[in-house]
Amino acid sequence: MAIKALAFNSTLKSSSSSEVSSTGKLLDLISKEFEKHGVETEIIRLADHDIKAGVTSDEGDGDAWPEIREKVLAADILLVGTPIWLGQPSSVCKRALERMDAFLEETDDQGRMVSYGKVAAVAVVGNEDGAHHVSAEVYQALNDVGFTIPANAVAYWVGEAMGSTNFVDLKKTPEEVETMISMLARNTAHLAGLLKGSQYPGEEE
Repeated sequence: MAIKALAFNSTLKSSSSSEVSSTGKLLDLISKEFEKHGVETEIIRLADHDIKAGVTSDEGDGDAWPEIREKVLAADILLVGTPIWLGQPSSVCKRALERMDAFLEETDDQGRMVSYGKVAAVAVVGNEDGAHHVSAEVYQALNDVGFTIPANAVAYWVGEAMGSTNFVDLKKTPEEVETMISMLARNTAHLAGLLKGSQYPGEEE
């Protein structure tokens, strides 16, 4: 049973930037680990797309979200990667989460949100403490809009406070980060497979 993952790279840097994304590096490592569990991953760099502000599934002309939304719904796993900015998830990460607020009203005939049965995981990078705070914010938002969170479904790296070294600058991935990546991929793929074969019950008629 094929499992598909969609990853959001919520870096503030667009692809046209000459700077390499630390968030992208972490997502690439997780994608490679997913492959060991038969999961195919597509990564979307959100800053490359004109995602309009709002809380509906389509905010009109030029809105890039409807196409991204279709990819979310076609995937079994949503992996949200974000840098830490001002101690919080990035603005583009928040915008994507806000757009999925529409899922609260988009339900099937048994009252299940369109996101039910889909599994979510989080990846965080930054040069200050705050990975737990950021992952908690993203976790809660994803759970609110119908995603299921597996055990240990987060991988993060934070550098020294006020430091200048980024995750992308590291010559070798720290062992602790490799351990988190392994658990995230293993547990997320496992739960996605279970839910793909057995959807949540709907409302009783």
